[in-house]
Amino acid sequence: MSDLNKLGLAEARDALRKGDVTSVELTESCLTAIDAADALNAFVHKTPEIALERAKAADERIKGGDAPSMCGLPIGIKDLFCTKGVPSQAASKILEGFKPEYESTVSQQLADAGAVMLGKLNMDEFAMGSSNETSVYGNAVSPWRRGNDDAQLTPGGSSGGSASAVAADLCLAATGTDTGGSIRQPAAFTGITGIKPTYGRCSRWGIVAFASSLDQAGPMTKNVRDAAIMLEAMCGHDPKDSTSAELAVPNFEAMLTGDINGKKIGIPKEYRMDGMPAEIEKLWADGAEMLKDAGAEIVDISLPHTKYALPAYYVIAPAEASSNLARYDGVRYGRRAQLAQGDGITEMYEKTRAEGFGHEVQRRVMIGTYVLSAGFYDAYYNRARKVRTLIKKDFEDVFAAGVDAILTPATPSASFGLGEMTEADPVQMYLNDVFTVTVNLAGLPGVSVPAGLDKQGLPLGLQLIGRPWEEGDLLNTAYALENAAGFVAKPAKWW
Repeated sequence: MSDLNKLGLAEARDALRKGDVTSVELTESCLTAIDAADALNAFVHKTPEIALERAKAADERIKGGDAPSMCGLPIGIKDLFCTKGVPSQAASKILEGFKPEYESTVSQQLADAGAVMLGKLNMDEFAMGSSNETSVYGNAVSPWRRGNDDAQLTPGGSSGGSASAVAADLCLAATGTDTGGSIRQPAAFTGITGIKPTYGRCSRWGIVAFASSLDQAGPMTKNVRDAAIMLEAMCGHDPKDSTSAELAVPNFEAMLTGDINGKKIGIPKEYRMDGMPAEIEKLWADGAEMLKDAGAEIVDISLPHTKYALPAYYVIAPAEASSNLARYDGVRYGRRAQLAQGDGITEMYEKTRAEGFGHEVQRRVMIGTYVLSAGFYDAYYNRARKVRTLIKKDFEDVFAAGVDAILTPATPSASFGLGEMTEADPVQMYLNDVFTVTVNLAGLPGVSVPAGLDKQGLPLGLQLIGRPWEEGDLLNTAYALENAAGFVAKPAKWW
């Protein structure tokens, strides 16, 4: 078998079980692809020694007949996940040189399942961004191009390195995290599948925190079946995380029948935005038609508080970030600024944070500190929390009325060029999350499925939003959509 790195998780798993290929061969194929793809800047800390060691152990485990689905499969880990003895910087200068003495619960569960870590993936600093342009490592680059244009495109953010690596076949799958769309938006931009599970389904322990009530880990994969396989390995109750749900983890893959006969799919009228590109509008309509042809009932629904979601999110997320990021002070770990004679502890804090945090992180910390300050707490933060409750109730009402899933666009546009938004108002960049933030505010599962190409040949995704804790049902609907859309496009190799 050649080009083993191009396999998906399910294909590679089946080939490993049959003895057609070894984990070492799969891993070596991925490591070769990674070394040839430095132009994408997706992998920022390569771990070939760890990868080959785990691959050899996985081969032994498979031979012994004790092998979970993820055993022997090479994956990438987003730099937000702490990995023992491996740099874990959250793409920030302030965590320069930080090598944890512990492993995040999710990466540990994947390792316990036999998955092979190839290295750490690029991302926006502290997961703050929609284009992977705020990273201390430099921009991650999409493997896609616009027609014959050589301009470098964003793979989306914050999980841009994960999206780029999976789309370019540098790994079979990757972990991502999603605070306001950071799995689903980059998945849509790069033509892959990404699912954000229900808040509490995956442990947050050992994942560098951005906004604790919104952050959730999830898989980024080449198709829906692979997402189901990897999600099962990532889920489970964790006593170290007080927000982790004590629920049994179903076999998500076994739930992929493709039968959605009689399912009720809601189309929210509030997601029809002014100025939405005609291509996105058409893709959405086509997606609804595909699900209808597969046996689902399409119903119009209303989520009346949607218009307040983006402002509420950009009050709550920075507020939580300003609290979470207060721990980076140069005292215990990470970078410490050079101090002048006579500098005290206050100067150390100020200088360390000024040189350690990038501009976008500084902006959000300042906004967060402002909305939490004594004079503005009720006016901004408490009001945003009340709006969040109303947004959550909108979804509860729709699901109580019998809707099984909600279909929306994943992004307001296809991928844009790196640097094209540099001069724009920051709010323009924040609008990338317009279709995704409601799902985080309500704690619901959401999945992005590639469904077509725009006129420039770039991928476009559709989003399905499911009932809480019903990821299996949501993935099955996504599977039906994937089968109907028949998306098979891959980026032409230029790197």
